[in-house]
Amino acid sequence: MSNSLHFLSLSQEWVDLFLSFGKPLNFLALVTFLVGLLTAVSVLRTIDVLKEKLGIAPEPKKAAWWSTKRIMKTLTDATPVEKENDIMLDHNYDGIKELDNSLPPWWLYGFYLTIVMSIVYMGYYHLGSGPLSKDEFQADMAQIEATKAEALKQAGNNIDENSVVLLSDASALAEGKKLYDANCVACHAADGGGLVGPNLTDAYWIHGGSVKDVFSIIKYGVLEKGMISWQEQLNPSEMQAVSSYILNFQGTTPAVPKEAQGVLFSAETTPAVGDSAL
Repeated sequence: MSNSLHFLSLSQEWVDLFLSFGKPLNFLALVTFLVGLLTAVSVLRTIDVLKEKLGIAPEPKKAAWWSTKRIMKTLTDATPVEKENDIMLDHNYDGIKELDNSLPPWWLYGFYLTIVMSIVYMGYYHLGSGPLSKDEFQADMAQIEATKAEALKQAGNNIDENSVVLLSDASALAEGKKLYDANCVACHAADGGGLVGPNLTDAYWIHGGSVKDVFSIIKYGVLEKGMISWQEQLNPSEMQAVSSYILNFQGTTPAVPKEAQGVLFSAETTPAVGDSAL
């Protein structure tokens, strides 16, 4: 059983390798390699011919199978110059005669290979389970989106009380509401009117009413007043979202508002430290 699985695994690897040549860049690389190889063989053959004409070639002997002469004979099936009269055609075009040469085997077999490749390519990609260009594009786009989301997540983790900004988009506020409902309602009420903690709907703040102030209180807490630090439970991006949602309570009317605490906040006001967390 293990031998069969190993054979199937090897077979799949060969299939994948074979199919990879169907991709334009891989096929172009293969063709370029073959052309380069044939060019090199042709140059070596030309050098051998020149040596023979100059009388510096070694004594004729049966060429090894790997010699340039044998390779060129196999690849081109060319008729020697001295035997060209045997394949000369009868017709004559203004003194130009034609030889009845066979197609070079390297070209002919390469043409057959393209036919086989096209059949395999069509079967695998268009009739089988192979991914089409559209599928590969969609997969690449999904990977890009995942990479983008991860990058944004990492960027969010770099937020602190100095770089935090007030968010206003619906998705961020929805995330902030979710976090607020899960963690803050017990002390500040669902509508921000305040219970144990202060009223978040009025303009009075104890530790500052900017997004940076709110973020800092959420992050570090005020332990002596029962406000814990949330930096171990929430990541920086989540603290930014819930800070933005809290500031979204400003100007609303809660059902049972708690009395104002702290001082009236504005950008120019430095709030005094009071009795409550925010």
